[in-house]
Amino acid sequence: MKRVMYCFLLFAVTSVVCLIAGYGLTRYSVRQERAVPNTVIETETVNDMDEKTAMNQEQIKPVLETSSPAEEYYLVSEAGFLLVFCSDRSTICLYTHIPETDFPESERERLLEGIWFPSMMDVYHYLESYTS
Repeated sequence: MKRVMYCFLLFAVTSVVCLIAGYGLTRYSVRQERAVPNTVIETETVNDMDEKTAMNQEQIKPVLETSSPAEEYYLVSEAGFLLVFCSDRSTICLYTHIPETDFPESERERLLEGIWFPSMMDVYHYLESYTS
């Protein structure tokens, strides 16, 4: 009976140590993101998708329609993720959270150099063609 008790105690202690070690590893390995000035990150949930889709389209459509033809956007891969820069190539317009690994190798090389787009709608179409 003592032998079974020792085995159970050893199992319980080992399980607790593994849980604590796993929690510690995952807690410190999660990357903390810092806020980027002048950047809006949109999120949506699965619940009430129809209402939010209609609401988002009303908010985004005027922004896309009012963009002047002189505006240019550059899609660039930095630190493994895609960023959209404005025409000055220093102001971040959009942080996409899309990893560069979602793209083929030939596109990754182009993304490292930066791809020019005349409008934000063209950027959205390009991203949609590779991520959907």
